[in-house]
Amino acid sequence: MNKRILGKSGLEVSALGFGCMGLNFSYGHSLDKQDAIAIIRSAVEKGVTFFDTAEMYGPFTNEEIVGEALAPFRKNVVIATKFGFNIVDNKMAGVNSSPEQIRKAVEGSLKRLNVDVIDLLYQHRVDPKVPIEDVAGTVKDLIAEGKVIHFGLSEAGVKTIRKAHAVQPITAVQNEYSMWTRKHEVEVFPALEELGIGLVAYSPLGKGFLTGKLNQDTKIAENDFRRQLPRFQPEALKANQALVELLTKIAGEKDATPAQIALAWALAQKPWIVPIPGTTKLHRLEENLGAADVNLTITDLANIAEALKNVNVEGERYTEALEKTTGL
Repeated sequence: MNKRILGKSGLEVSALGFGCMGLNFSYGHSLDKQDAIAIIRSAVEKGVTFFDTAEMYGPFTNEEIVGEALAPFRKNVVIATKFGFNIVDNKMAGVNSSPEQIRKAVEGSLKRLNVDVIDLLYQHRVDPKVPIEDVAGTVKDLIAEGKVIHFGLSEAGVKTIRKAHAVQPITAVQNEYSMWTRKHEVEVFPALEELGIGLVAYSPLGKGFLTGKLNQDTKIAENDFRRQLPRFQPEALKANQALVELLTKIAGEKDATPAQIALAWALAQKPWIVPIPGTTKLHRLEENLGAADVNLTITDLANIAEALKNVNVEGERYTEALEKTTGL
């Protein structure tokens, strides 16, 4: 698989990474540990070198799975994880990026991942109670101590990015980005380009919607977090089928799948964007990685851009409560 460099940092990763969250957290269906390890190792065998996890996924258990799965390949892969939440009795208890909490989280992640150093450490969500300069300064100290190599932010705006970057250069910002979540193109993208920061695009398949496998009749499991999201209510799923129809049309012309077109589109937006789709199925992994071989020409991209102008996405990403508290 082709490689990409995240910003000016020199951090080289596979053009498509692997988001590990859904292996055992949030989507209502969890793989058992050995099956989760197997699909991660399959991804490595197919050329993926970039894997994303977080302490809150599980909580904690996702990092353990990732650490065990990647132990034989440690020198050849990049592992990203995140801090930024209080976790009490295995439940979320709000954001917390105090220096003490950051250090506690890093020590826990190092142990669970069974690594000597964290390749890329993100603040999972901005903590309004802690100045971002203090967060960046703490990570800068951890880098100096040899416990972290690269610093990142997740779901951060331009002002926060600039303030943090002035203290400790940021390698990557991880924000949700796909054909149906494009708000960051307006302000964040120009700032990332100016500062030399990469974008790691999570949910590049719209939490599964852009695969074309969901519609208004889909029964979403009670323990699947998408059941709470405005965009996954039946009326919104119905209204947003226009986007799936567009993807399906292009896929037919390119002998590809809607998911592959969605990922190829994200890859084509900027050379410093690295999407991290996740899956629990081997055939979906193979399908996703096939997107790296889909060639969208300048004309194709122009036609897609024009078509997207006529697609109005129905529904917010999250409820107001989830927007402030979730790390999903």
